[in-house]
Amino acid sequence: MRIGDVARRSGVSARMLRHYESLGLVRPTGRTRSGYREYSGEDIRRIFHIESLRSLGLSLREVGSALDDPGFAPAELVEDLVRGTRERIAAETSLLTRLLRIGAAEPADWEDVLQVVALLHGLGSESAGRRQRAALSSGEESAVPVEALVEAALTEADPHVAGALRWALAQSGGGEALPLLAEGLGSPAAEVRERAVRAVAEIADDEATALLHEALGDSDHGVRGHAAVALGLRGADEAVPALLDMVVAETNDVDAADALAALAARPGRAERIAAGLVARLAAEGADPAVRRRLAQALADIPGDTASHALESLAHDEDRGVALTAGYVRSLRETREGS
Repeated sequence: MRIGDVARRSGVSARMLRHYESLGLVRPTGRTRSGYREYSGEDIRRIFHIESLRSLGLSLREVGSALDDPGFAPAELVEDLVRGTRERIAAETSLLTRLLRIGAAEPADWEDVLQVVALLHGLGSESAGRRQRAALSSGEESAVPVEALVEAALTEADPHVAGALRWALAQSGGGEALPLLAEGLGSPAAEVRERAVRAVAEIADDEATALLHEALGDSDHGVRGHAAVALGLRGADEAVPALLDMVVAETNDVDAADALAALAARPGRAERIAAGLVARLAAEGADPAVRRRLAQALADIPGDTASHALESLAHDEDRGVALTAGYVRSLRETREGS
């Protein structure tokens, strides 16, 4: 079969067939009397083998080794091809994500595009300072796409950068961010869920409050704690049991006590919260450290129940507990007399 016929049947151009021949990948079995190349059935099968291997991403040099080296082991080469393909997919996916985010920012001109690209690079920088500046740059003239902010917030370990990212998300209004943060709350990783709930806590709307209520049932105490504090400051009674647990366990207990005080300032709640603290005193009475923290939590809870509990604790057998309760009681009396 002559080269033109082979090209038509195989789909490989005559030019490429000549290139294969120059590389020694396939050689026509013979020549016609006129000197034209003539390919045998075996030659054509080899051409199809070459094309099949090329479709896997092998270079022509690798194709030659695969076909001609009797000791050629395909497993290692296939593994390299898989790794390289994954790297290319990751790079292309990253580029696609970046392009979508630039599009979401609705740039008006190339200057806007370059500005968004710079901010995205800043969010991905190894420098915490650059990441923080990029987060704080989210404003009307240089908005960082919300999706990028959420992704950064869910992965950021530096507390200062994380705080800037949460601020930026709160500034965005939460409309676009909350569905993405809700996905973060469903992550199997507790640290991701905790970052998500802290970001949600900065957003003041009903949808954010609903997400906080869901997070109150999380299996991780850190996630539950951040949700409870935020809900307590928003006046949600459902947060009280978790806040009491936090005071007892010394888990962010100062913020928990502040949230309890905020709840107690609302009509009809002070006595119920004070009763809850007193009940914990009875249950955890053997531990002076717990009694001391509960005394501190009672400081800003108005009403007779809290006052009687502090009076009792001021005579506690543990000197540290007694001093704490006495000091707290004196502060209450000063405030009430002023």
